[in-house]
This record gives sequence, structure tokens and C-alpha cells, in this order.
Amino acid sequence: MQGIAALQPYVIAAFLVWAALMKLLSRRMRSQAGRTALARLAGPARAVPLLRLVAVAELAVAGVLLAPPSSPWEGTAAAALSTGFLAYLAYSAISVPDASCGCLGAHGRPVEWRSFARAGLLLAMSAPAVTAGPYPVEPLALVIAGAEALALLALSPELDRHWLTPSRQLLVRLTRPLAVREPGLIPLETSLRLLYRSPAYCTAAAHLSSDIQDFWDEDGLRYASYAARGRTAVFSIPLYGGAPADVRVALVEEPAVG
Repeated sequence: MQGIAALQPYVIAAFLVWAALMKLLSRRMRSQAGRTALARLAGPARAVPLLRLVAVAELAVAGVLLAPPSSPWEGTAAAALSTGFLAYLAYSAISVPDASCGCLGAHGRPVEWRSFARAGLLLAMSAPAVTAGPYPVEPLALVIAGAEALALLALSPELDRHWLTPSRQLLVRLTRPLAVREPGLIPLETSLRLLYRSPAYCTAAAHLSSDIQDFWDEDGLRYASYAARGRTAVFSIPLYGGAPADVRVALVEEPAVG
């Protein structure tokens, strides 16, 4: 546990430095600050200076966490800052549900459960940081610290466009959830909608004397047969990605009887 506690100040400090730089270096901060809960709490004119002030506080806490020697008040400062984050998020969610928190610079994402979970994780990490001291780095402690850093990233909705959205797009391309693996799974109504919009059906419709009589699938096509005044009209309908113009029709003579 001492090894895990020894690394907590560094993980917290890294996140605080990152959050502070996002606020200080964002080019859209001035235009987006008016959409944060701070604009309602202190007025639109004071929103940007307050966000800058929060960034300075984050850098100050990160500095004391990184500067040796370790002392209990450093972890206490991190815990107090995390508690302030939670209180601010609660105010934002209650008073201005559609507003963004401005936690990681300019963005339009409203406060959600992940924002609370991120602040809660920082508060939970601050508790062992209170008792942190010099201790040899252990492999398990490094693994846990890495997992905490990844969790902080995953709990940052502001970053979804950088990793979550591309991951979902890649998953869709790989799994193709809307692709039909078996022709039998394609409803007949789907094929008929394509058929009825086709030039081939419009041309042959005047000769048809029945509704669909039979259908079968073969080589990526669905065949549908209709009675056509002494003949049989057979339509070929693409099963995958076809257009109405791809539908074909053939009129087959009925065999002579006797």
C-alpha cells in the first residue's frame, strides 16, 4: 500500500497540470466560458478570469504534490480541490443542467455522470496521497497508477471525440452490425419494396394477374414469380446493396398441356 500511495501525488499532479494547461491555452475559452456554470454563478464577464484562477490553483496544487519532501498537507490540498470540483459539478448539474463545466478547457459537453466519477476518483486518490512518502517503486504500484491514469481519461467526456468516437467507428467497420450474413434473414418485404420501385416491375405490372406466387434465393439474388396472363413473370432482385435499376424481369411461357 505504501508503494501505491507514493505514486498517487504524481498521477494527481499530472492530471491537474493537464487540466490547467487546457484552460490556459485554449483559444476558444473566451467564447465558450459564457456557456459554463461559472457564467451563471459569477456572471459572464467573470467566467474567464475565474477559469484562469482555477487553472492557477491546479498548477499550485500540482507543484506542491511534485515538490519534495512529501507532507500530509499536500494530499489534503488535493483532497480539498477535488471536493471543490464535486461541489461545483453538483451546482452546475442542478442550476444549469445544459451548461458545460469547463473542467478541461473550452467544450460544449454538459456535466454528466462521468464528470462526477472523475472528480470522485481524484478525491479517492487524494486520500492515500495524504500519507504518501518516499518508497521504492513496485511493479504493482505502476500498474495501478497506469490504470488510474487511463480511468481519468475514460471519465473525461471532453475527450470522446479523440478516442471513443473513433473506437466506435472502427468497431462498426469491423463487426458490420447491419450486414446480413444469411439471405434467409432478409425479409421478403424488403425485397418487394425494392421490386415495386424498379423500372422492370413498372414495365411488367400491366401483364401481371396475381400477387407473388413463389420466391427463392440463389447466388446473391432473390427470385420472385408472378402469374402474367398465361405466362410467368420472374423477377431477379439483388439481396445486397442493389438499386431499383438492378432488378430484372423475364416472361416465361407456360408449358403446353396435352
